Amino acid sequence: MLYYLFEILEKEYQLPGAGLFQFLSFRAALSMILSLFFSLVFGQRIINYLSKLQIGESIRDLGLKGQKEKSGTPTMGGLIIIFSTVFPVILLAKLESIYIILLLITTIWMGIIGGIDDYVKVFLKNKKGLKGWFKIIGQIILGLFIGATLYFHPDITVRQKAQNNQIIRLEAKNPFGPAEKAFVTNMPLLKNNAFNYSDLIDWIDESLIDYTWIIFIPIVIFIITAVSNGANLTDGLDGLTAGISAIIVFALGIFAWFSGNFVYSDYLNIIYIPEVGEITIFIAAFLGALVGFLWFNTFPASIFMGDTGSLTIGGLIAVIALIVRKELLIPLLCGVFFIETLSVIIQVGFFKYTKRKTGIGNRLFLMSPIHHHFQKKGFHESKIVSRFWIIGILLAILSIVTLKIR
Repeated sequence: MLYYLFEILEKEYQLPGAGLFQFLSFRAALSMILSLFFSLVFGQRIINYLSKLQIGESIRDLGLKGQKEKSGTPTMGGLIIIFSTVFPVILLAKLESIYIILLLITTIWMGIIGGIDDYVKVFLKNKKGLKGWFKIIGQIILGLFIGATLYFHPDITVRQKAQNNQIIRLEAKNPFGPAEKAFVTNMPLLKNNAFNYSDLIDWIDESLIDYTWIIFIPIVIFIITAVSNGANLTDGLDGLTAGISAIIVFALGIFAWFSGNFVYSDYLNIIYIPEVGEITIFIAAFLGALVGFLWFNTFPASIFMGDTGSLTIGGLIAVIALIVRKELLIPLLCGVFFIETLSVIIQVGFFKYTKRKTGIGNRLFLMSPIHHHFQKKGFHESKIVSRFWIIGILLAILSIVTLKIR
């Protein structure tokens, strides 16, 4: 809203300083400041309100040290993250941007699913929350919508590097071809790193290229579901998911800035995505909200994010990665989520395998997800969280480095 107001003030009244709102960097910085301010100032009020309503976490007895002391801690703290993100975005972003619309819809949709799950846990006293299939259906619906929009919407285009034999370089001042509706993504570590999803189907018959959506949309659904559930599984220690997510979101902000900038895209030899730079406003607000939430969520936590927060965070990270065409980097960038999810899959698979073979199910880890394994080994949770943060920082650095390594 402020963007449009200052646009009018600049054009109609030549108000000094109004032109600042036309600069992406200024709006992104202001977005983060507002988000951080909102989360810090109103976060405590939201915590007090949730405590008054007795919306406390019902802790399952897993035999972990310090677990009982957390019982009754307010949950649904994801509301702080959601409100602190949406508020600055509405004020400062171009709301007609299809990318901003997709991210706002993702925030609201995943927030509702997570909120219902937390409601079932808190008010209906069902510690398991929603049935797993209900959350999966919600994620599939979102994936269908995001995938179809990314594929079919006319405003979602890319511009790729022109080949040497194409006369569209305009004396090297314009190294990119015209905007096109190409279903490509950045393939890390490879020169000329554009990977086209059509290659997965047109090798059968070139006429099948028009049906690339049959491949593309299920991939989008899988990514959103996997990352969302990965963030949800990681949310087991104070500050773990919020801290790791802040690191991931910061890296995605760098990718969005480079992909939406003509000069940087040319220099780094990556796909240029017109108008995608606008999502740096959302990413900045999201990052500020996560950092602000950490103020209350670090050990000992004053509030838990609940599924309201973890499902929303995972969904947003997946959608941002898809928008900036960095989804193939998710296993590296979101490596902590990936390891946590993998530990659960391995634990369950190994238990079922040994039970079928010997009649007695054995466990590979003391407990899964893997952060609980380290708790069982006697590590304090703050030390586990700090070390996971360090791993997350290293993975984010490696992900950013792939921009130059070919």
